[in-house]
Amino acid sequence: MENVLVRNIEQTDNAILANIIRKSLEEFNAAKYGTVYFDKATDHLFELFESSPNSRYFVAELNGKVIGGAGIFPTDNLPEGYCELVKMYLSKEARGLGLGRMMIAQCLEAAKEMGFTNVYLETMPELSKAVSVYEKFGFEYLQGPLGNSGHCSCDIWMMKEI
Repeated sequence: MENVLVRNIEQTDNAILANIIRKSLEEFNAAKYGTVYFDKATDHLFELFESSPNSRYFVAELNGKVIGGAGIFPTDNLPEGYCELVKMYLSKEARGLGLGRMMIAQCLEAAKEMGFTNVYLETMPELSKAVSVYEKFGFEYLQGPLGNSGHCSCDIWMMKEI
């Protein structure tokens, strides 16, 4: 995509990304307790990823403006070899450009490079457009959650072998 830069998160991205995440959830009527909306880590993504080995968070910029992000994280109590695709949100202006697919591909590649064998994710029916993209990437539905994300309002669980 022209004029799109994907880079690692920086501390100055924290407030912008937290705003994108929360506005996205509000837009899709998914700003519920038990989601990333109320997660304290949402305001401190740089610190979370900086302090967690085997994690990466990618930020997307369009013409120099932060428009979204996505990461992989070794969520507590996931099975051996698993990481989680986390906090993948795009601003309204960034949707429909293929950026979500680009960010997922970047995260899957990073997970593979770090030696993970499976990528897990949690989401909600309200985010159905994202779910359809995950399906196209080959994520398969699970019967219940894995690990301990703390996001009890997410009721769609998916996994992909990489």
